[in-house]
Amino acid sequence: MDSKKLALLCKELAENRKAEDVTILDVGKLSSITDYFVIATGTSEPHLRAIISEIKDKLRDEFDLRPRAIDGDFQAAWQVLDFFDVIVHVMRKDAREKYDLESLWGDAPKLKTPKPRARAKKTK
Repeated sequence: MDSKKLALLCKELAENRKAEDVTILDVGKLSSITDYFVIATGTSEPHLRAIISEIKDKLRDEFDLRPRAIDGDFQAAWQVLDFFDVIVHVMRKDAREKYDLESLWGDAPKLKTPKPRARAKKTK
């Protein structure tokens, strides 16, 4: 799977678990270590766990993809999944504000993602 498709899929999976403010930064021209950062916010330790589990489990079960490394813990409010070309940061709001990756990587363009289409209501 190419890195852009993987980044978009990670965003979608995080949003499946109601992650907030999911952003994809295209850092490929600025970094030699990865192509994309996916940054997502969770509201609590259980919420962080649910987001991380959704990404890890779906990528493993449906695409046979596993992170090369996992770093951080839920008590520290920041966990990182390293898929080599895509690095996923799942953070509590306070940690996200403190470390401010979007400003640190301010030269990296945000990947524009299509807005989800509104589903038609079913009528009886």
